[in-house]
This record gives sequence, C-alpha cells and structure tokens, in this order.
Amino acid sequence: MQRSLHSHTVPLWSGAMTTPPPLTDRNALARHRARAQALPGHGEALFLHRIARADIEERLDEVNRTFTAPAIVTPFPHVWADFPGNPRIVPDQEVLALEPGAHDLVIHAMALHWANDPVGQLVQCRRALRPDGLCIAVLPGGETLHELRASLAEAESLVTGGLSPRVLPMGEIRDLGALMQRAGLALPVADSVTQTVHYRALATLYADMRSMGETNALAGRLRRFTDRRVFAAAEAVYRRAFSTPQGQLRATFELVFLTGWAPHESQQQPLRPGSARARLAEALRVPEHRLPKDG
Repeated sequence: MQRSLHSHTVPLWSGAMTTPPPLTDRNALARHRARAQALPGHGEALFLHRIARADIEERLDEVNRTFTAPAIVTPFPHVWADFPGNPRIVPDQEVLALEPGAHDLVIHAMALHWANDPVGQLVQCRRALRPDGLCIAVLPGGETLHELRASLAEAESLVTGGLSPRVLPMGEIRDLGALMQRAGLALPVADSVTQTVHYRALATLYADMRSMGETNALAGRLRRFTDRRVFAAAEAVYRRAFSTPQGQLRATFELVFLTGWAPHESQQQPLRPGSARARLAEALRVPEHRLPKDG
C-alpha cells in the first residue's frame, strides 16, 4: 500500500446550507467502531487519524498561543494519547460531554461526517469555548472514496438495475466551511489535504474500511446481503477506471480542516461600508474614470 500527499486551500462562501435529514444509524456506527478496535489491522488502518493529529499539531505550533484547557472529541482516544495540554477526551456522541466555557481549544476529530446534526455539533463546541478560544474540526471531505462510490453505483446498476446507499455522502469543502459560520464561530477558514492510497484489490480497501470503523452505517442502507456479482462487477469497473499502470487501485481520502474562533472583541472586525480612506484606483495605480449618468 503506497500513499502520496498534497494539500490545497479554497475561499469560503457564505451561502446557507440546509440541514439534511438523519442519515446515520448511530447504533450501527458504535458496533462498527467497537468491532474495528478488536481487529488486528486497526492500528495501521487509522493512518488518516494520525495524519489529522500531525497536521493539527503543526497548525497549533503556528498559532503562537499556549492552550491550557483543550478538549478533543474522538471515537478513538488512543490516537490522541500524549497530546499537549492534557486534554479532556470526549466521546463522539450526539450530545457532547462538554462544559460551557470550560476550554480554550476544542478539536472535533474525524467524527463530524457521521453526525446527523453537524451544525449542532459545532454549536456545542463553540459553547464549550472561552472567548477567543479556538475550534478545529477535521473530517473526510467530498473527494473521499469517489472512485469506490462510482464503481459500486455502476456495478449495482448493471447487476440489479437499481441503487442503494453504500458510501456515506460527504460534504464539499465550501459547504463544510459554511458550517463554521452557521455555528457562530468567527474568522472561519477551511482547507484540505488529499491522501492517495494504492491497493492491490478492493478486498484490501474493504478490510481497511472495517479496521477504521468506517463501513456502511447509513440509516437507509440495504438490510440484506448483497449479491456477490455486484462486488465482482465493482472490482472490474474500478480496475478499468481507477487503476495505476502497475495494476493497483487508487483510492482518494480527502481530509477537510475547519478552523474558527469563539467571538471576542479583540478580533479583527470588517470595516463599515463607505469608511475607506483611499481609492482603489490609487492603490492599483490606474486611472479612474467616472461612468456617464443614465439618460
């Protein structure tokens, strides 16, 4: 299994995003996570969680602030062992065990994509922050497993003539960034890191997903065994469309990082309209022309 890494940052938009209906069967998710921790490949399969932790530690080094009361929301506490600041570890639940105003840093780590109310999760994080406290959320983004999603959809359509929910729909970076604004966090920023993994076969990818605790926990998932022909067809589609010259299967994992601050009077504020003291034309060193009046 080989991995390559690159990152990019995009600006946010401020449009509204409707809250989707509940998608996750939380009981099934809890069973999958418990099963994952008992599997032999669990530690190796959590490479995305380790990447998320390392990236967050780098970001905190650049903040130039010492956080003395952090909290971390995570389904796998051992990934965050020995994290600086002796953080409070909080289980990933719909109601988070966070005390209002108790923390100067809250990290929501690799769990927000399964939340039935992601805005509500971030609101709970904001309420747990002290003024000018920092919130960082990291979760898989919309590019994650797009190859698998396309291959399974095409295969199931060919074999059965229909489609069923198999891969969790994950948000695009612009929409995810808007969640921070809706939760009342100031100075929001969203950026992403993409991890490309090469697998010998789809069975190896499926095994990684089981060891991550990331198998299908959708409330609308198919409740009967899938025809084996669907998986055989998916492998054929995947190899045709997403294989490397060496015959390995590419799998994309996108990690989206959301950053925002609890509002405080010391933070930068936008200027009032019309309060500018310099002309744009002067700053750009170009001539300024008045537009003709209508009529």
